[in-house]
Amino acid sequence: MIRVMLPAHLRNLANTGSEVTVAIQGQATIASVLDALENQYPVLRGTLRDYATQERRAFVRFFVCSEDWSHLPAGTPLPDEITSGKEPFMVIGAIAGG
Repeated sequence: MIRVMLPAHLRNLANTGSEVTVAIQGQATIASVLDALENQYPVLRGTLRDYATQERRAFVRFFVCSEDWSHLPAGTPLPDEITSGKEPFMVIGAIAGG
């Protein structure tokens, strides 16, 4: 089971707590975590990734072991700290403004 931490606006939308767990079949990658998350919480489809292209939304960031993995390919394998549940896969809502 992979732990996923969600920002407040997405946990409100999914009606869940700040942390959820998802089961991954096969290799754990950024894409497989997002697929499992969207399958478990269908209301999140389209909020993290574009429906058509599956590209990350501009104001969504993914952190793995305190590092920003937002710009890595979706097929990037996740480290053992994430797959073992020691560390969470973090979804962060970026803030912009002036």
